[in-house]
Amino acid sequence: MGTTVWILELLALLLVLAIGFMLVAAVFMYAVDRIQTADAVRRNYPVIGRFRGLFTELGEFFRQYFFAMDREEMPFNRAQRDWIYRAAEGKDNTVAFGSTRNISLPGTPIFMNAAFPPLGDQYARTEPLLIGPTAREPYAAPSFFNISGMSYGALSRPAVRALSMGAKKAGVWLNTGEGGLSPFHLEGGCDIVYQIGTAKYGVRGPDGKLSDEKLREVAAYPQVKMFELKLAQGAKPGKGGILPGAKVDEEIAAIRGIPVGLPSESPNRHEEIDDWGDLLDMIGHIREVTGKPVGIKTVVGRVDPFAEFFDLILHRGPDSAPDFITLDGGEGGTGAAPMPLIDLVGMPIREALPRITDLRNQRGLHQRIRLVASGKLVNPGDVAWAICAGADFVVSARGFMFSLGCIQALKCNRNTCPTGVTTHNPRLQKGLVPQIKADKVAHFAAGVIGEVETIAHSVGVSEPRQMRRRHVRIVQNDGRSIPMNELYPSYSTHAVS
Repeated sequence: MGTTVWILELLALLLVLAIGFMLVAAVFMYAVDRIQTADAVRRNYPVIGRFRGLFTELGEFFRQYFFAMDREEMPFNRAQRDWIYRAAEGKDNTVAFGSTRNISLPGTPIFMNAAFPPLGDQYARTEPLLIGPTAREPYAAPSFFNISGMSYGALSRPAVRALSMGAKKAGVWLNTGEGGLSPFHLEGGCDIVYQIGTAKYGVRGPDGKLSDEKLREVAAYPQVKMFELKLAQGAKPGKGGILPGAKVDEEIAAIRGIPVGLPSESPNRHEEIDDWGDLLDMIGHIREVTGKPVGIKTVVGRVDPFAEFFDLILHRGPDSAPDFITLDGGEGGTGAAPMPLIDLVGMPIREALPRITDLRNQRGLHQRIRLVASGKLVNPGDVAWAICAGADFVVSARGFMFSLGCIQALKCNRNTCPTGVTTHNPRLQKGLVPQIKADKVAHFAAGVIGEVETIAHSVGVSEPRQMRRRHVRIVQNDGRSIPMNELYPSYSTHAVS
């Protein structure tokens, strides 16, 4: 009995002390809020006004978990994320009762099933596709779905390791992003696309310009299959990459060739490329030095300049062409970008891809230049749409981030990612175990590929790349759908219609 009384008295004392501490803290905050001049709400409503900032900060999390419907959120809704999470776990992704998708929304793709689709699962299997037939070492890419550019630095070490190992298991390529080639990209043994950004990270000389010697060093790795010259990306067309100083440790600085601890911003374009002719010269030079296929990554602003580009290629000859063009949509993502660019600049991939496809095909360059589509294409329907529109390959960055465990916390630029995907904080990185996440990466890739093959089988073709625009209808503003080959009548050709 005496012990119980003593415990109750102690608890009462602690309660009194806690209340006293809260009162003292409230008085202190009241005084601070009244004195400060930066925030009018806190000055007029001391202490209580602080909850506005707290609720504003937490609002995105409450919406994500409690208030938003499955298909309401941006940039990716819960239905999209949940499909990826289930696929990454290797779980059954079938659903019951009926679709929760509103198929009357403008832009929704509706695939047109064949009256008599082929029998059996032997159909709709993906075949490897050759890229860079004129390079000394062409690349037979085994998968139409691959991992888009994400730099080591923007991503954490365990994230890159997991992607490398998962890509190997799935038989897909991994793009390095513009941050250079790290040991962790190579660790898993997967095929690698080396991206050369405007700062030439990893292949730059002391003067910051492209170094042939370093190009040869990178090309000597047998895993490096292609080079991608990045002109622009969808989240920030006309703006170079941004890596916060907090993420530039000694290792990343050494890989990139930049100072430790300082923010790193790439130039907004390649200083030595002033026009399409300069671009073709650079492509040819890199291909000659490395012996590997070379392509470009860009964003469409206006279509007309690309017509000039393809005409110049015909004038110089098909051998001068890039081996592939990665088209990123204005809806693409990144670790850090100015809001006006991420919101408002760059043609969406759903408009850009069909137009550029037609310009290429009209000039007979379909077999010479492969098109790679990028920009919020994370689910099988997105990928199948892109192939129908003319893409030879589709790449995803954020889809694979979700497979690593990303919860869309929107903290990529702050080094505080709670899942360890985009942070260099060792404590937070411990939550991401590469060996486990590698399986999730491979499961997600296999899930997308398998379900795109299912769509191809349903529309009646024997390989996903045989899908054409006539196989998909696009919902219009009045709720009706029309075939995509009628939506772009002035561009369609027999190769894609």
